[in-house]
Amino acid sequence: MKKSSIFGLLLALLLPFSGYFLVKYLSKNAATMPRKYFAPDSVIVKTKGGKTTTDTIWHKIKNVEFINQFGKRVNLDSARGKILVFNTIFTRCGGICPKTTSVMKRLQTSFEKSDSLVQFISITVDPIYDSAHQLRKFAERFNANQDNWWFVTGDKNELYSFMLQELKASIADKTITPEFVHTDMFFLVDKYRIVRGFYHSLNEDNTTNEQAMSKLARDIPLLMLEKDRSKPSFFRTFIPILPVIFIAIAIVFVVIILLNKNKNKN
Repeated sequence: MKKSSIFGLLLALLLPFSGYFLVKYLSKNAATMPRKYFAPDSVIVKTKGGKTTTDTIWHKIKNVEFINQFGKRVNLDSARGKILVFNTIFTRCGGICPKTTSVMKRLQTSFEKSDSLVQFISITVDPIYDSAHQLRKFAERFNANQDNWWFVTGDKNELYSFMLQELKASIADKTITPEFVHTDMFFLVDKYRIVRGFYHSLNEDNTTNEQAMSKLARDIPLLMLEKDRSKPSFFRTFIPILPVIFIAIAIVFVVIILLNKNKNKN
């Protein structure tokens, strides 16, 4: 066999396999998605073929109702399909609130071209004093874009229950007490209302936690692009059969080379 034929045969065998392993390697090293939090159970799901698979049921925050800074009743369904970013504030706060609100404002500005995809929500921990009017004055003080940033109040018990039971604020920040649920933490929730991250907006000296805020700014667009894995794309179902396709291509190349060799002999 001529050297050119041997080279062609090896090339025909190696190219498909190298292509497969390249795809596999690139898939493995793709961007890491923000993790999901709080899975109470794994449930058994039966498929149509009679096979059983396990699937994780993640904690999904409830569709709670608030009163925003315009005195309008809003709920999380009002922001359906959006990425949600929560924090806690109160308008009489002389401590961290002005700083955390400024950090949130900077974050909002960085997504001003995607304002229809992200909803920022600041929850007051002093709802007895913080009326809609007070919250609107507070929002105006920081020049917030109030189209996609709610400053919300409501019943104190319901607000605290939401922060503790739904956002799991006391797990994210161990310094929180049930009597006063106040923190510098930002909470990231995806468009399916699953908690995807906690981020300290401030350092211990009350300066901006640039590292955490940079991570949050990266995680938000990742969640914007994330697809529902319960509805797999064509390419995701296509990848498992790539080895078979590559082997078939290799066989075709080998057959072509052998046929050309026989043709040259004749």
